[in-house]
Amino acid sequence: MTTPSVGQLLDSTVPMAHTLKIEYLETTPERAVLQLPDQAEFHNHVGGPHAGAMFTLAESASGCIVLAAFGDQLSRAVPLAVNAEIAYKKLAMGVVTATATLGRPAADVVAELDKGERPVFPVTVEITRADGAVTGVMTITWTLRPNS
Repeated sequence: MTTPSVGQLLDSTVPMAHTLKIEYLETTPERAVLQLPDQAEFHNHVGGPHAGAMFTLAESASGCIVLAAFGDQLSRAVPLAVNAEIAYKKLAMGVVTATATLGRPAADVVAELDKGERPVFPVTVEITRADGAVTGVMTITWTLRPNS
């Protein structure tokens, strides 16, 4: 039996990510890179990806890095998004890519969990167009809620 990839795990547990046909380009504990194809059914009134689709893309990228960095902790803690803030910077058109990075070293987060604490940590996601322009920035605050 093969272990599912982080992308397969997210796709199977988060139906919205599957609906948007998000592509998983890189999912490591250091960064997650996801791409939203250009799909007319998810366009807004100006012909680019709808803000809701971009939000879902960015939040999914944050979830992937959390799963990649802390997947080995799932037997004792549940990752939960606490809050999210997004800033739309430029008009997004065509394919958009979300790149997520952890705001704290994973080892520090696990050390807090080891002490019986409920660690909180930020994930920053940049959304870019094909020309490299940053169209949005999202910050998601996550926690690892201990099972006990």
